[in-house]
Amino acid sequence: MHRITVTFSDGSRREYPPGVALADLAKEAGQGDAFVAKVDGTVRDLTARLDADARVELLGFEQPEGREVYWHSSAHLMAQAVKELFPEARLAIGPPIDQGFYYDIDIGRPFTPDDLERIEARMRALAAKNQPIERVELPRDEAIRMYEQMGEKYKVELLRQDIPDRQVSFYRQNGFSDMCRGPHLPRTGLIKAIKLLSTGGAYWRGDEHREMLSRIYGITFPDQEQLDTFVHRLEEAKRRDHRKLGPQLELFMFHEWAPGMPYWLPKGAILFTELLRFSREEQGRRGYQEIRSPLINKQELYERSGHWEHFREDMFLMQTPDEAVYGVKPMNCPNAMVVFGSKTRSYRDLPLRLSDTGTLHRYERSGTLAGLLRVREFTQDDAHIFVSEEQIEDEFRRVLEIVERFYAVFAIKYRLRLGTRPEKFMGDPAAWDKAEQELKHILEAGGQPFAIASGEGTFYGPKIDVLIEDSLGREWQTGTIQLDFQMPRRFELKYSAQDGSERTPAVIHRAIYGSLERFIAILIEHYAGAFPLWIAPEQVRVLPIADRHLTYARQVREELAARGLRAQVDESNERVGYKVRRGQVDHVPYMLVVGDKEAAAGQVAVRSRAGGDLGPMPLAEFSERIAREVGEKA
Repeated sequence: MHRITVTFSDGSRREYPPGVALADLAKEAGQGDAFVAKVDGTVRDLTARLDADARVELLGFEQPEGREVYWHSSAHLMAQAVKELFPEARLAIGPPIDQGFYYDIDIGRPFTPDDLERIEARMRALAAKNQPIERVELPRDEAIRMYEQMGEKYKVELLRQDIPDRQVSFYRQNGFSDMCRGPHLPRTGLIKAIKLLSTGGAYWRGDEHREMLSRIYGITFPDQEQLDTFVHRLEEAKRRDHRKLGPQLELFMFHEWAPGMPYWLPKGAILFTELLRFSREEQGRRGYQEIRSPLINKQELYERSGHWEHFREDMFLMQTPDEAVYGVKPMNCPNAMVVFGSKTRSYRDLPLRLSDTGTLHRYERSGTLAGLLRVREFTQDDAHIFVSEEQIEDEFRRVLEIVERFYAVFAIKYRLRLGTRPEKFMGDPAAWDKAEQELKHILEAGGQPFAIASGEGTFYGPKIDVLIEDSLGREWQTGTIQLDFQMPRRFELKYSAQDGSERTPAVIHRAIYGSLERFIAILIEHYAGAFPLWIAPEQVRVLPIADRHLTYARQVREELAARGLRAQVDESNERVGYKVRRGQVDHVPYMLVVGDKEAAAGQVAVRSRAGGDLGPMPLAEFSERIAREVGEKA
């Protein structure tokens, strides 16, 4: 009898009769906790059957694709609960997201907290019934008629405008069905721990001229312990929210006259400057040369670079009295091309490493602005490295060394992700293929694990993104390294090769912090405002016990300042205990209490944010100690 061969993700192989269900494979392989499978790269329901040889990876909640299916099924469960409690509700869309899921629903009014409690309770009851989840298909016309009879106008619109397929798939559980491509869980009983998080408004199709729907956000887990951990992290994330801590710590502010454009207050400006100083020092050691380029450029520059075609809608544009059109620069790369092309270049000039930390502007829609994480004005620690093709691998290795250096200083874990050619791209596909192969080879040679994000490259080249993990286990995309064969050709850049021929350089675009605004937002939340000593806006606060100790306190501050340390004196009339508590709230790394005894002995009583009361210490010894800590970036 003919049998098919299944190759599992661990490399093992087994033979089965044709038509074997994926659920049976999971059972036999001892992976009963799997609830979906990836077959030859495509995620499928466990009810699907195999008729030919295949590579199969069984997925559970630990895999990203498994979580996506889990949360998508949870969105359906929430929709079922809503329809049972609010039969007049009209369903729109309910996708999974990075952390959970949401569903947009029209009940003619916003949902209340009491509504969410009722929906959550009904979801638990429905999940406990362990309802089978079945896939069914209907002809598209029949599906439209069914939804019209049900009054589900949003589903009808989706079918008419977005779904051209003749057959439409649905997933059904205990009489409730929802249109969906799937895949889904085999049964609702796998959804164990449920929490509805919030509700808010959302325009249908994101169009402010369309209906306002109510969006419910939720999350689910296979066990209560995972949910409890998530809720704790959620509360901790609220406590650390940079949009709250930033103004409290007097780092930055926003104003309605400049939406999405931060005002850096004195303490925030220090933090910003120290990060840039570190970046400049590290780049200077590695042969980078800093340039400054115009903030506003003519339309023709962006036409040449390709940004006019691919990025114009995200740019701030202006027209001058002479009717010339200018754009406020959204990125530094076109100007770097101009600088390279400003003189004759030789192979001896390469690699040419040009850094540019200029201010950039992009027109982000008002609904997408999110504190410092998504702004309209920002600064990148940008650089463009012009190389020969033979130098690409070595230069990428050097850039990855910088990445390692930067994130080691902050003790932040990170991983890398390769973004490949997007649907809308510029240039020759063959050059793209070559660039992608170059980057893949470099990453493999480096030995560090990396993920591939298909279609996530920039319009001019593939890229390596740096994804960092903060103290709450959240992942953020910060730095990026891009390989570009296209833009140098558009600018007709040339250099004289060693054999006398003219060649076009390749360009490595790279930013290690990425946007400094975004990086600072992440640092605020990562450290909960308690920054490492070397970047802390206020490193030392001197606390005089009484007014008669002010003179000595000021002398202490002046001596510390002479060592390049940032110190302030709390000259308020408050008691010293209150001053200490205020310093703790402000996350000052060191507080120095000074009174009669300290003034007479030339000492300071040291309190450390990390170590508590360290006792009395000669001022010279203390200043030497923390100057060393700052220098070592400890």
